[in-house]
Amino acid sequence: MALVTTAEVCDANPQLIVSGELRALQPIYKIYGRRQVFSGPVVTLKVFEDNVLVREFLEEKGNGRVLVVDGGGSLRCAILGGNPVVQAQNNGWAGIVVNGCVRDVDEINGCDIGVRALASHPMKANKKGIGEKHVPITIAGTRICDGEWLYADTDGILISKMELSV
Repeated sequence: MALVTTAEVCDANPQLIVSGELRALQPIYKIYGRRQVFSGPVVTLKVFEDNVLVREFLEEKGNGRVLVVDGGGSLRCAILGGNPVVQAQNNGWAGIVVNGCVRDVDEINGCDIGVRALASHPMKANKKGIGEKHVPITIAGTRICDGEWLYADTDGILISKMELSV
C-alpha cells in the first residue's frame, strides 16, 4: 500500500464498504513497532491466554503476511512478547494484530514490523498450545477470514476480501 492511506482507500471504494467487502476495525488498538503502515494477506489464529501457537506461526516464513490473533480480548496477560516479534521481523512477517495484550514494549518498538494490540501487560501467557488456526474470527466488531487482506496505518485498520489497488 505504497503511500496510499486507509482513508484514501475508503474514499476510493464506497461500493466495497456498502457491500461489506471492505470493513474497518473499531479503533481500539494501540500502535507498536517501527512500521506504522503495513499490509498483507491475513493468517488467523484464535487463542486465549496462551501463546504457543502464536510463537509457532511466527517461527514460519511470513512472506509479507499479517498474523491476526483473536486473544479473546483478554487484559489479564500478554500473548505476544519481544522475542516472537523479533523472530517475526526476521522471518518476513508484515505485521501482527493482537486482540489481547503484548509485553516487552520497548523491544517491540525497536522492531521493523507493524504491531497492534489492545494494551501492554507484564504477565506472560500460558503454554498449553490450545487454540484454532486458520478459522474465521471476529475482533473489533469485524469478522476476518484467513486469506483476506489487511491494511493498517495511523488512521486505522481495514479488512478487504481481496487485494486492493488504488
